[in-house]
Amino acid sequence: MLLTHATLATMTDGYGMIPDAAVALEGDRIAWAGPMADLPAAYRALPEHNAEGRLVTPGLIDCHTHAVFAGHRAVEFELRLKGASYEEIARAGGGILSTVTATRAASEDQLLAKALPRVDQLIASGATTIEVKSGYGLTVEDELKLLRAARGIARHLPVSVKTTHLAAHAIPPDYSGRAPAYIAEVAIPSLHAAHAQGLVDAVDAFCETIAFSPDDLAPLFAEARALGLPVKLHAEQLTDLGGAAFAARHGAISADHLEYLSPEGITAMARSGTVAVILPGAFYTLRESQVPPVAALRAAGVAMAVATDLNPGSSPMASLTLAMNMACTLFRLTPEEALLGTTVHAAKALGLTDRGRIAPGLRADLCIWDADHPAELAYRIGATPLHTRIFGGRLA
Repeated sequence: MLLTHATLATMTDGYGMIPDAAVALEGDRIAWAGPMADLPAAYRALPEHNAEGRLVTPGLIDCHTHAVFAGHRAVEFELRLKGASYEEIARAGGGILSTVTATRAASEDQLLAKALPRVDQLIASGATTIEVKSGYGLTVEDELKLLRAARGIARHLPVSVKTTHLAAHAIPPDYSGRAPAYIAEVAIPSLHAAHAQGLVDAVDAFCETIAFSPDDLAPLFAEARALGLPVKLHAEQLTDLGGAAFAARHGAISADHLEYLSPEGITAMARSGTVAVILPGAFYTLRESQVPPVAALRAAGVAMAVATDLNPGSSPMASLTLAMNMACTLFRLTPEEALLGTTVHAAKALGLTDRGRIAPGLRADLCIWDADHPAELAYRIGATPLHTRIFGGRLA
């Protein structure tokens, strides 16, 4: 395919704008991109798709979702509005554990069927690659069930899916007060089983007072690295346990949330190249008042990704463009940073080097927007001006 007359945002140097541009696609790869006037003769005979001046960006990447689950937590939403805190609800058996109960009761087929409409919404907002975590099973078999359902999404929808093992998401009641035993008896065995079955691309954990400490998680991360799997961490969302610095010491590809991130954590992330994943949906839903230290991250040169954190409790949001808008409005990212955060830096947060920009040799995943400037994508509240996507070199 030859995409012509595009307003191209290559994301190779900031927006990397090229007016009246063309992109030549061969198979599922980009063969050439540049001004129409410079189009090589070798590509002029390709079947043409005229963008008619529309904005074209790399396909968007959602690098943090919990899209596979059963049930909902609308009642907890109401409780929080009546004054209960997220931590109070969790300690009373709600929160993640309430979703665990519903998810354990659902079959793999039911979980997949429930996930597909959510992922359809992400696709409608421009996503061509998504990450999906486990973490709502908390037994070996239920965690594997979640990862199998997540893998199944890509068989039904035109989207790339990267799966993350998150068995260390919460401590189930039968392991209350015994976090190290849960890691040894459930989290690590389920990781080995998932790795043996080809179900896992990365390993994550929830480092928080209501979940696991860095000391609890050290054996899990050691096992992940021994298996050759990258690690990432939910860190400093509600308190500062030094999770980001711990993650950085383990070479984590990302640390996510980070509302309570310390200067020491920022320094450690900058040194290790760990991406800061900004999740404004959870901040908004939980009515948090502690803002992630975006200016300090920017000053330290830490790459910032933006994601939906799609989940049933703290971020029931399935729109990347809305996440971009929130990141700008609530956290003062610039629209350029927000788009970099859902393309270049989101790819880095997943350890992917073959997407996130428009350049020869990269995956032919593109979004064509009813827009003429990239800032429009973050500017609109809740609107997604997507015209169409190109996924793997095909209109989708």
